[in-house]
Parts: sequence; structure tokens; C-alpha cells
Amino acid sequence: MTDLATLALLGLAGYRGTQLAVHDTILDPLRDRIIAWHERRQDSPVRTAVVTLISCVYCMGWWVSGALLATYLLVTGTFDEAPLVVHGVEWLAVAGLAVLLNRLDDALGRVHG
Repeated sequence: MTDLATLALLGLAGYRGTQLAVHDTILDPLRDRIIAWHERRQDSPVRTAVVTLISCVYCMGWWVSGALLATYLLVTGTFDEAPLVVHGVEWLAVAGLAVLLNRLDDALGRVHG
């Protein structure tokens, strides 16, 4: 199993990656194109799902955290060192920390914003 310090670091990276994907202005042009694509066929469940994914910190955070964890496990060659269910728990831990940080960020934004 991945150590707690690494899971914490991946959780921090998951938080930042989620912020990048959902909120940061550098990706505004891409998000705007996706939203315009959705507006052309608002009855499309696939297009609606894509817009939901890119606008929801919980949805995007789940997938960003999973991608980060999988990349880490594959690059370090540690994917085969634990059963898949253990990696599932690690994914929950990384995503949980990322979402906790997003919730904290939202709370502080409301207090100070």
C-alpha cells in the first residue's frame, strides 16, 4: 500500500488539478468551447455529462485523483505490489483529501469573498 505521505501529496495534487480543470482561467477557452458544443444539442445526455464533469469539482476531482494515482503507481512500478481493491481504497483516500481541500477552499472563499 502507498504510504500516507505519498497519498497526501497525491491528494494535494488532486486538489490543484481539479482547480485547474474546473476553475482556472487558462482552461476557459476549452471550457467555453465545450459549453457551446453542449448548447447546440442540449438534449444530448453525453454532452450534458461532459459539461457536468467539467463544471463539478467532485466529479472532476474523482477522475483527476484517479488519473494521478494510476500515473504514480505505473511510473513507480508499484501497481502490482497490492491488490486492485487496495488501489481502490487509495483512490478514495486521494479523492477524499482533494475534495476536502475543495470544500475548505469554498468555505474560505465564502467567508473572505
